[in-house]
Parts: sequence; structure tokens; C-alpha cells
Amino acid sequence: MAKTSKLAIIPLMLCFFCMGFVDLVGIASNYVKEDLALSDSVANVFPSLVFFWFLIFSVPTGMLMNKIGRKKTVLLSLIVTVFSLLLPLTGENFGVMLVAFSLLGIGNALMQTSLNPLVSGVIGGKNLASTLTFGQFVKAIASFSAPYLAMWGATQVIPEFGLNWRVLFSIFLVVGVLSTLWLWITPIEEQPIEGKPSTFLECFKLLGTPIVLLSFFGIMCHVGIDVGTNTTAPKILMERLGMTLNEAAFATSLYFIFRTIGCLTGSFFLRVMSNRTFFIISIVLMALSMCGLAVGTEQWMLYAAIALVGYGNSNIFSICFAQALTSMPQKQNEVSGLMIMGLFGGTIFPLLMGFASDAIGQVGAVLVMTIGVIYLFSYIPRVKQ
Repeated sequence: MAKTSKLAIIPLMLCFFCMGFVDLVGIASNYVKEDLALSDSVANVFPSLVFFWFLIFSVPTGMLMNKIGRKKTVLLSLIVTVFSLLLPLTGENFGVMLVAFSLLGIGNALMQTSLNPLVSGVIGGKNLASTLTFGQFVKAIASFSAPYLAMWGATQVIPEFGLNWRVLFSIFLVVGVLSTLWLWITPIEEQPIEGKPSTFLECFKLLGTPIVLLSFFGIMCHVGIDVGTNTTAPKILMERLGMTLNEAAFATSLYFIFRTIGCLTGSFFLRVMSNRTFFIISIVLMALSMCGLAVGTEQWMLYAAIALVGYGNSNIFSICFAQALTSMPQKQNEVSGLMIMGLFGGTIFPLLMGFASDAIGQVGAVLVMTIGVIYLFSYIPRVKQ
């Protein structure tokens, strides 16, 4: 087998950028809602559907990695993602968007499950959490660029192709193809699996380990707040400030801008500060944000709250994931599958938030996210110093 190239980290970071494509579902669901005249609860089916597939595919992907290897699994995930980006360019009816978002979710489930262990095989050691956080920084670049691309397409009509806001799919499609080809030609040496690979039941039995189970719930809360914020923040601005969708779409970008800053600075802080201390700071910022989103009626207050949750939520995934992954080094593929299954929180939270916001307004959605923040406070003692 070919030796791992020292430059392998570059295409792997580009894969993290492709991982960020999943976050376009927040702003895309708002545009689809407007184009097809959908209610909040129906429009929130789109982000919920994307993350539903994490429940189905994450653990099987961990087992698939044991059979075909991590790199081949990442390549498979990129191919599925490319097809998911191609479909919306053929039309924008409800059925096409459902299939496209489903494929996007399936591809992302495959990618998130396999890419993190692939990186751990290349980097490993005590720098894993900071490296994964840097990967989340690269992912966040794609996340915050999606609303800008959608706004640009919505305001700058492209008559030759009739893409409007859907131009973001074509741009991400090109990057997806490039990433697939680059990773394919990059040599990466993988360590052989020691012993007999785990069965499906044995994978789930790992949830009996307290740190694995609690990290699983932590990731559920992280992604629920993540998807919930980038879906709900524009709606809060529209409800309380009377903004149009194109004006309010900036809220999603603002969230991801501060997530990006958080990931970039977090990759430094996690090297010089204890994981627990930085985790506590992050959760406190998120708690302050929930207060601002719940009662804020001024633009500056709402923008500040969105920025706080963006920064605070930026490193939660990396810390929870690293806690679980390093606790069972011989079962990293299986643990990775279980952790990524926790992204199913991106299905549960938006559905509950949609029903809550239809009932009492967007403050109901904020209350649902607050439950996730409260749980993360309880996770603090599990974070190693």
C-alpha cells in the first residue's frame, strides 16, 4: 500500500469543505418555502429529512469502513453528494427537492462517519481535537458562503440557465467533483483492522459505555442547535423586524461567520487551554444567546445573539467527538458511526421547532433549542481537562 503523502491533509480539508454543503439546507429550505408557499412545519421537513438519514446510515457506514476502508468510503460519500447537487439543477418541484435533500443527507452521513476517522489516522495523538476543529473551520467556510451564493443568485437573475438562488448548487457541484478527483489520486495508508470487525448489535452495545452515550446526546444537541439556528434566525428577523427573506438571509451567514471564527480560534485555544475550560466558555455564550433570541426586539441584540451562538456552538462537535473517539481507540470506526448517528438531532430539533413556532411564534423554536443548551451544561463533567 502507498505511503501517506504529507500533503494528504489538503484534500482531506477540501473534503471538510464539501461536508459543509449540508448546511445549505437551512437557507435553501427558506427559499423553497417561499417559492412553493409552504408552512413552517412543512418547510422544516427539508432539514429534518437531510438529518434523518444519519440515523439510518451512520452505524452501517462504520461497518462499511471495516470492509472497504476509510478512504473508499469518503470517495463514495463524495459521489453521492455530487448527485445530490446535480438534481436541483433539473427542476424545483417538491419531489425533486425531497430526493435531492435525501441524497445530500445520505452523502453527508457517509462523509461525516468516515472522514473524521480517516483524519485521525493521518494526524492522531493529542492534536486530534484541534485538527478536527480546523476541519470544522473549513467546513464553516462552505456553510456561511451558501446564503451569500443564494442571495446573489436570487437578486442577480441568470436567464441562460434559470438558476436564480439555485446557482449555489452548481458552484458547490464543481467543488465536489474537484474534491473527489483530488482525494482519489492522493495516497493514504490505512492501518488494518485488528481482530474481528464488530457486528451491528455490537456497535450499538457501545452506547452502554457512559462517555459514548453522553457524547452521542451532546452531538444531538449540537447539531439540533446548529440546524435550528441557521433555519430559524432569518424567520426571527422577519417576524420581529419586518425584513424580507433576502434581507434576513444574512442572519444565516452571520451565524456561520462566527462559527468559522470560533473554529479557527478554537483550533488554537484547544492546544493552549484545557478542553473543559473552553467547553464551559462555549456553553455560557450559547446560554446568553438563547436569552437574546428569546426576548430581543432590536436588530443589534438579535445579531449579537446569533453571533454568540455561532461562536459558542463552533467547537462542541469536535470536543464531544474527540472525547468519545479517544475513549475507545480500538473501536474508532464503530464509535464514529454512533457519534455521527447523533446528527439525527438535526431531524428532531427542526420538527419540534416547526410545531412550536407555528403554535406560539419563533420564541417557541428558541425554547426548543434552549433544552439542548441545558443538556450541554450537564455534559461539562465528562470533558477531560
